[in-house]
Amino acid sequence: MQPQQAAILLLADGTVFKGTAIGKIGTTGGEIAFNTGMTGYQEVFTDPSYLGQLLIMTTAHIGNYGVHAEEIESDSIKIAGLITKKFSNGFSRSAAEGSLQELMEKNGTVGISDIDTRALVRHIRNKGAMNAIISSEILDIAQLQEQLNEVPSMEGLELSSRVSTKEAYEVAPENPQFRVSLIDFGVKKNIVRCLVERGCHVKVFPMNSSKAELDSFKPDGYMLSNGPGDPSVMAQSIALVKEIVQDNKPVFGICLGHQILGLSQGLQTIKMFNGHRGINHPILNLRTGKGEITSQNHGFVISNESISSNQNIEITHEHLNDHTVAGIALKNKPVFSVQYHPEASAGPHDSRYLFDDFIHHMQQFKSL
Repeated sequence: MQPQQAAILLLADGTVFKGTAIGKIGTTGGEIAFNTGMTGYQEVFTDPSYLGQLLIMTTAHIGNYGVHAEEIESDSIKIAGLITKKFSNGFSRSAAEGSLQELMEKNGTVGISDIDTRALVRHIRNKGAMNAIISSEILDIAQLQEQLNEVPSMEGLELSSRVSTKEAYEVAPENPQFRVSLIDFGVKKNIVRCLVERGCHVKVFPMNSSKAELDSFKPDGYMLSNGPGDPSVMAQSIALVKEIVQDNKPVFGICLGHQILGLSQGLQTIKMFNGHRGINHPILNLRTGKGEITSQNHGFVISNESISSNQNIEITHEHLNDHTVAGIALKNKPVFSVQYHPEASAGPHDSRYLFDDFIHHMQQFKSL
């Protein structure tokens, strides 16, 4: 990268920010979003749920502790581009295996730094989610506007097929007690790790697998993973989950998996004005009355109104900032899901009990 090479961020409403190029020299577009987490940037950037998004990091310094092979959630950086205030080419952590700049160059990730991210986030909060484009090779606004016009809207966009595994694979502990068929809509490695730590032999299936293929593993339960894009256009996945739920086996859904579960039961999802992205979101467990601090990353949510007319659905968790649906359960089946990330790393572990609840459901199922 040339030192202090200029870069431009152009928003769909015509707002322009000028800064310095980071990562690969190039041009990239997507929906702009912001994450309020102060740690765990490598885990965030490699989360498949961020596919297609230009990500603003609201903490002032990014890259200062480098990168490490164990701090990834997938095989590569998944964000479409990075926007930050101060970017560190060097790093201070002795355990780091390289710099974030090197990782971004390796993954072909374009970014921009040295802009007023507080002003940018205030603008996004007022105007709502929108598309944007970053370039460190094209500085002509008119030319960038033409390219920005070609960036597809996140609403109505199916992205999971771009990050789902192409071949099924298995991960198991030494003495597994349970078997879990996991549908990969863009799974984070730590979801699989949390299941394996609890004695689960996990088989991760491509999202277009049939129920017969999932059942060939003879699972004690099904896991519906997180992932990117608009769930409402995933008709095949919605039909698959509907078929799974009819089986009466335990089901646990996270984020996109939670949304698809809701859609399979006749609920509706809506695109949020601004999504929830960070590691300090307050959740109320309506069953226990206890609060949880959670990690979240989503731009769509299940509609409260659609649940009110469904007698078989219970709202189990609520987001305390805006009272959106954060968790549901079927009243007559061992099936539940949450809109946030109980496997969070980096992030709070308040919600890890949800994996234990899933294990409990599978224990009860096996006892029958």
